[in-house]
Amino acid sequence: MQIFTELNKNPDLSLALGFFDGVHLGHQAVIKSAVEYAHKNGNKSAVITFSDHPCCYFWGVCPKYILTRKQREQKIEKLGIDYLYELDFESIAGLTAQDYLKDILVNHFTPVSISTGWNHNFGCQKSGDVKFLHENSKKYGYEYFELPPQKLDNETISSTTIRKLLSDGNIAKANDMLGSKFSISGEVVKGNQIGRTIGFNTANLVYPTELIELPYGVYSVDTNYGKAIANFGIRPTVNGSHAVLEVHILDFDKDIYSEAITVEFNKMIRPEKKFASLDALKTQIKQDIDNI
Repeated sequence: MQIFTELNKNPDLSLALGFFDGVHLGHQAVIKSAVEYAHKNGNKSAVITFSDHPCCYFWGVCPKYILTRKQREQKIEKLGIDYLYELDFESIAGLTAQDYLKDILVNHFTPVSISTGWNHNFGCQKSGDVKFLHENSKKYGYEYFELPPQKLDNETISSTTIRKLLSDGNIAKANDMLGSKFSISGEVVKGNQIGRTIGFNTANLVYPTELIELPYGVYSVDTNYGKAIANFGIRPTVNGSHAVLEVHILDFDKDIYSEAITVEFNKMIRPEKKFASLDALKTQIKQDIDNI
């Protein structure tokens, strides 16, 4: 997959439009629609999105994301997209729906198809929507595919819903909607090394500031080094002052400082709490491991 941050001439594409934070099951349906049409008709597919959420431009504050930009790129690539355009939203924010369709999409990509979600809108003051794309399909010579809402337990899958689930600690349901596990990747950094004094070495990560923050607590996780238990929080028992993600990998004792680690969250075991002593904390950790 080729990634572009600026427009270029790349004709006869099957396009998928949206921001795609999380690349959840609903987003995947849109992207797969473009990929499948491209394969069927012998052309290439592309996702047209933005480097940052439009809210960053309109409100001056970016939402907390479900995926980092790199994670989003990786998930989109796995779906078979040929080109990913991550545009600067500010550069097109003032365009009407008609100007965006004609001058951006048609002029640069002469799309053979366009796929969006059922609630997609675009253009200045949201002047474009699925009806607009339907009405202009013959004029500009593209097939238009409006993907219906994808649901789980009769609830529409959306990035907003998934953010709420994650912030509430409902990891399992969020993962079901994502179609993959919420995860964090980073470099293992040195902590205060208290864990090793009670028999539980930890690999520490800095929690990405752009991601939705999970509740402080203990989690069952998987890593690229094996099954693990993780604590995300300020570590009140040892008078911690800032949030850290600490991961104790089961049956593992190698030194992996400065190594890359990916932590996939399965479920929340309990909220973080302050214990009266390190011995009490050690006893609780043993119980937590039994609950993985």
